[in-house]
Amino acid sequence: MGKKSMIVNSHDVTCDAEYSLWVEDLKQSYRTAQANAILKTNLEKLKWYWNTGGELVTRKAEERWGAGVVEQVSLDLQAEFPNSKGLSADNLWAMKRWYSFYANNIRNEKLVRYVQELYNADIQIEKCDIIPFPNIFGLVPWGHHLDVIRLTSTLPEAIFYIKQTIQEGWKRPVLQRYLKARLYDKQGGAISNFKEQLSGKQAELVQEITKENYDFGFVELPADYTELNLEIALERHISRFLMELGNGFAFIGRQKEIIVDGISRRIDMLFYHVRLHCYIVVELKAVRFELEFAGKLNFYVNAVNDILRNEGDNPTIGLLICSDMKQTEVRYSFKGLSTPIGVATYDNVQIANIERELPSVEQLQQKIKQLEMQLNERKLNNE
Repeated sequence: MGKKSMIVNSHDVTCDAEYSLWVEDLKQSYRTAQANAILKTNLEKLKWYWNTGGELVTRKAEERWGAGVVEQVSLDLQAEFPNSKGLSADNLWAMKRWYSFYANNIRNEKLVRYVQELYNADIQIEKCDIIPFPNIFGLVPWGHHLDVIRLTSTLPEAIFYIKQTIQEGWKRPVLQRYLKARLYDKQGGAISNFKEQLSGKQAELVQEITKENYDFGFVELPADYTELNLEIALERHISRFLMELGNGFAFIGRQKEIIVDGISRRIDMLFYHVRLHCYIVVELKAVRFELEFAGKLNFYVNAVNDILRNEGDNPTIGLLICSDMKQTEVRYSFKGLSTPIGVATYDNVQIANIERELPSVEQLQQKIKQLEMQLNERKLNNE
């Protein structure tokens, strides 16, 4: 038999024999993990967190042993493993919230498709006491998981951020920024004709990579900036722009030249999507959508298909990003076009404070006085 389980007592808790046996089981599972030196890995640590959260939920610990049971379990575990981190009462409560969030969603019969996606397999949840740990979770740090359950409300949304974190290698501040910006709600939001012009699966994938609105908050420009200013700024911050576009975009170039009937034409920005295996023509407009913009983008998409597209490449996609648009105008402009095109907006460009970069009137006057004094001194020296 191990050490006595209750070293220090918490308030509002009844520690009976059943509680002692349960805590000994928790200690043994933790001790086994330590003995095998596997708690150092994120996967095994999170598995233990998940199962402990599941124990607190399925045993209805607070009803059985009192309101202070979580604090008591924390005291018992910390007394047994004084050098281990992650055993605080706050963290145990977080384990319970984490498990509860997914358990409540996973048992929802309407979300079977998402449950299969989470486990990458069919799984008989109704036969499980504690729901199995999704191995994909082991690829994401604990702090990320806490942010996801704090700032999302549905299983599809949570899965989206988990997968994006893995695919994009998001650090925690990046994940927090996208959670607060509601990236999930904006995904696939571009107004497009993809369903009409592409095959079913390709249309779905292309729609998923586009957004309703792009956040250009990493760009700083003067208040009267032009389309060319915007292009140059995005190229200067191409890493941030690629992050905003999403996973799979490879930058080909800005003002990419194509020759049509001996006349040089230039595409604002050209990309290749490595997962969709297609070119993506991006046209930028620093003004609201105008009807002629769709026609010009259609021209560029057709030209890239004829001139740059190789065997094995899927049809080229056109994406127009403008400052504002009216959806009905955009949809009407698609009629008669045979190329896949999407239209989105952008916002949050930071307006540069030009005044701070220019000298004030007083500074100019002081500078003039200094120059006059220098000239007078030179005259006196020459005399």
